[in-house]
Amino acid sequence: MASKNTICLWYDGTALEAATFYAETFPDSAVTAVHHAPGDFPSGKQGDVLTVEFTVLGTPCLGLNGGPTFKHSEAFSFQVATDDQAETDRLWNAIVGNGGQESACGWCKDKWGLSWQITPRALTEAINDPDRAAAKRAFDAMMEMRKIDIAAIEAARRG
Repeated sequence: MASKNTICLWYDGTALEAATFYAETFPDSAVTAVHHAPGDFPSGKQGDVLTVEFTVLGTPCLGLNGGPTFKHSEAFSFQVATDDQAETDRLWNAIVGNGGQESACGWCKDKWGLSWQITPRALTEAINDPDRAAAKRAFDAMMEMRKIDIAAIEAARRG
């Protein structure tokens, strides 16, 4: 049964390419259906891929090939909780290395402009430490990073 709530992501003709990349990169992710337009539409012709159903880390998504009118922005991002540095590195490097770009504090963008937060669980725990001085040291360390370095976060947390 289809999910009652699905994240719809707008692409300029590249929904299938993006969904395939996500399915190959993230666990519990897959392309589940490809739908072709029954008629011509503003950014395409009858028979072109109109929508792609896929999951990212178990979250149902729909890629819509809506054309060039709307672009992704940092106002929406996928936040991915990673378990260790190896997983953090693998996901970050996959996104950035496939035409994406680095940003600050664990954020990066994929080649389609969609924002991702590659967030180690250790970072979340550190910045929510009940010892507010430890939390601030970890937070300050994060503010200087692009990809999160878990060892550096933990060292800052310890002081």
